[in-house]
Amino acid sequence: MQKMAELLGLRDECGEGTSGAPALAGSCLADNRLNLDVYPDGCRRFLQLFKERRGEVVQVEFLRLSSNDWLLDTTLGSLPHLKHLKSLVLKGGHVRDKFGSYQHGSLTSLPPDFGNLRCLTHLDLSFNRLSTLPSCILHLPNLCVLLVSHNSLVTLPEDFGCLSKLTFFSAMKNQLKDLPQSIGELSMLQELDLSENALELLPEEVGNLHNCTELDLSGNRLLSIPGSLANLKSLRRLHLHSNLLVTVPASLASLPDLSRLDLQNNCLRAIPAEIQALPFVHVRGNPLGETEQSPQADKSSTRRLQRLFLASGEGSFTVTSEGCRVVLACGIHFYFPPGAASNPLRIYFRSLTPDPQWVKLRHHDVLLSRVLELQPHGVQFQQEVQIWMPYISPQTPHQHEVVVRTFSGQSWSDLRTRAKQKRKSKKCVAHCCVLHFSWFLVVSRLVQNECRVPAEGTLLFSSVDPNIKVIFPPGVTKEPRSVKLQVLPVSAEEIEEITANAGCRASPLLYLSQDSTVDFLKPVRIQLPFPPGVTGLNLDRSRVHILHGDLEGQAWNDITSEVVLEFTHLYAVFEVTHFSWYWLWYTTKTYIGGIARKVYERLRLYQVNFIALQRKKDPEQVLLQCVPKHKVDPVLKKLQDRYRGPEPSDMVEMFEGEQFFAAFERGISIDMDRPDCVDGRLSFIFYSHLKNMKEIYVSSPVNRKCQAVKGQVSFYRGAVPDSIPEDASRRRKGPDSLWLATLPIKLPQLKPRWDEKPGPLCGSSFPPLNLGNAETGYLTQANLLSIARRVGADWQSIGLSLGLTYQQIERIGYNNREDLNKQILDMLFSWAQQNSEDPDCVSKLITAMKESGRQDIADEVEAIIELGRQKYSESIRRVGLEQESSTEDSAIAM
Repeated sequence: MQKMAELLGLRDECGEGTSGAPALAGSCLADNRLNLDVYPDGCRRFLQLFKERRGEVVQVEFLRLSSNDWLLDTTLGSLPHLKHLKSLVLKGGHVRDKFGSYQHGSLTSLPPDFGNLRCLTHLDLSFNRLSTLPSCILHLPNLCVLLVSHNSLVTLPEDFGCLSKLTFFSAMKNQLKDLPQSIGELSMLQELDLSENALELLPEEVGNLHNCTELDLSGNRLLSIPGSLANLKSLRRLHLHSNLLVTVPASLASLPDLSRLDLQNNCLRAIPAEIQALPFVHVRGNPLGETEQSPQADKSSTRRLQRLFLASGEGSFTVTSEGCRVVLACGIHFYFPPGAASNPLRIYFRSLTPDPQWVKLRHHDVLLSRVLELQPHGVQFQQEVQIWMPYISPQTPHQHEVVVRTFSGQSWSDLRTRAKQKRKSKKCVAHCCVLHFSWFLVVSRLVQNECRVPAEGTLLFSSVDPNIKVIFPPGVTKEPRSVKLQVLPVSAEEIEEITANAGCRASPLLYLSQDSTVDFLKPVRIQLPFPPGVTGLNLDRSRVHILHGDLEGQAWNDITSEVVLEFTHLYAVFEVTHFSWYWLWYTTKTYIGGIARKVYERLRLYQVNFIALQRKKDPEQVLLQCVPKHKVDPVLKKLQDRYRGPEPSDMVEMFEGEQFFAAFERGISIDMDRPDCVDGRLSFIFYSHLKNMKEIYVSSPVNRKCQAVKGQVSFYRGAVPDSIPEDASRRRKGPDSLWLATLPIKLPQLKPRWDEKPGPLCGSSFPPLNLGNAETGYLTQANLLSIARRVGADWQSIGLSLGLTYQQIERIGYNNREDLNKQILDMLFSWAQQNSEDPDCVSKLITAMKESGRQDIADEVEAIIELGRQKYSESIRRVGLEQESSTEDSAIAM
């Protein structure tokens, strides 16, 4: 215990120890449950409770801990002492990496005496690092529900069938290659999920699972399935999509209760007529009706590849040496030619929001897509894999070209890309070929012309403006080097608008780069056209300036006196030995470096407006968006039916990829724990062709029962200053150079709600409820309150399974963000009020609990209903009364 106290930092001199235990127990220990996975230090809290309130902790029946906790190994040693434990959750996935993916927990094994938990019926070890199933699990005689999804299991124990009471087993997203024959001994098993593994063959004994109602084998490598599956007379749903099936037994059509048969994305050329006639069979993505090639045929030209169509919730697929075509729900296509992968390979993908910390855009680049990550990284394919990525069509197609950019882990590079527009949908896609996977995105860059310069010299000219040429004389280099040329046209109108001087004119901007750090051995001749309206006939040589800019365009030096200038009727020609930006100006100004810098910066800026709208049905839901000026009217027209708000802000200018912040002020606040919240302000990144939109819930510390709140949202460039002058605070102008715009936000006065009156539980009282009917049994207010004590941090997934909208869930979480119990209660009673007239609502509650992985709660609700039904029947037989008393009886059952 002393060592444990040192780990926990439980020392009396620190103000902790027994004196702090009651407060801790009061906040964590509720009846016979401990939901500690909602705390980042849940294991520390458990160990402290176990040390100081052991008598109460060993009576706990429901326990949830996060396996991302660094004290997990220490905690595991104490769990076998909880002899009354019925439900145990040791899940990972409570921590995310920098890209937003869930991190697996640290659990790799369980202590041997874990098998002493004889009362355990529900065990969840998902999102961990298990490579083998701990043998102690096989000694849990009453285990009914076992979840080991998102681990690294390769096989299951041979005596796995000894878990005779198992009714639900999920091992999805592991690496299982086969199943033990003893799996057929799980006679009580009702749901079996083995999706997204590496299964190639099923044992015939699977057909002995006579009580199985749902079997998910999707995302494996099955070539066939045993005919014994026709013995599963209770089977309702059979998922076989995304395998390698070439045949299915016709006997599946005889299953009496089957209501869904998913055969999508397989290699089926023919399906038995009995199965094809079923109204609930799904066969999309199969080469149906195609004849199998003859052995003499050229396989590389005649083989019909497997096609996979993935739904929005899927995040991986398997590629074999046979190759395949894959279509993601977001519109991304892949083509894996035969032989690209020598062995079956699991491919994982995800779409990421671009982060300017590692997505580096060059000047005049435009981002056209989100970031696509493909894993595993670094795996070398035997043949090139083709990728088609949808993108948003750029506004300046002549000046720019579309390329796919990839990240090697150190730097970004552009791939050879072919862009096209689909004929029917008019959507744009970018096509590239790769030999390995990493991160990919689509950008629009200045059109790039390049050539290889040999020792004999060569000529390079721009495809955007053929009048711009670069001449490399013989002997310019000893070793061949690569040279790239980009041109940015600048109109006379733009120059005049920015400089406010009709006499200033400029040529297109020229950017030259090379792959060598050594200057050329001989001068390179550059030809630039005169600005519009200037020719060799009316040329005033004193007004001609050749400017050289650094790589960032921050400093522009006049090098006219340093080079030899030649003039023709239409061009200026000069010589240089190193590359960067070059710009020809024609003006009466003597010093134009500052003017050129200003013009260059303005050419990179976008004129934008800010929008702040509130949803008509829920004014606390606020939509913020930064919109390019030419898109404002179409965006507002699209939103006007659902939102209202002030006119857009005045026009401001922003760079592509620039960060800005939105701060709610004057009595309006937001959830500070949001991942995109920095010092109380929402962080945005402006990309001219992306939406730049966020929809959030706001609240106010002001008592809105008596008055409305007239607040505002202000947009800032970078960080908001600590102190703002009074006039700037009032008008948001003047010395505050970071201020961009301010828009009003009004929260109306609150109307009384049903849960506002103080009551005995959590400061709220709840209306009387009679959910269900006399025949199926009732659930009352007391029942729901007791069920709420069983629910933990998974209340959001339960709410979604119950049919609540995502907006409702987000609103409930925000309104009760300081109290998990209130979140749970608000969710359950909101659902109950919406469904109080539905006679089937109780069965829907049970189904939702099962779908959310809470079989323990579903069993308890069924027990409550059964007990209430029995008491009702007894009362009818005993005194012939009607159903008024059944609601009270079911409440007593809790």
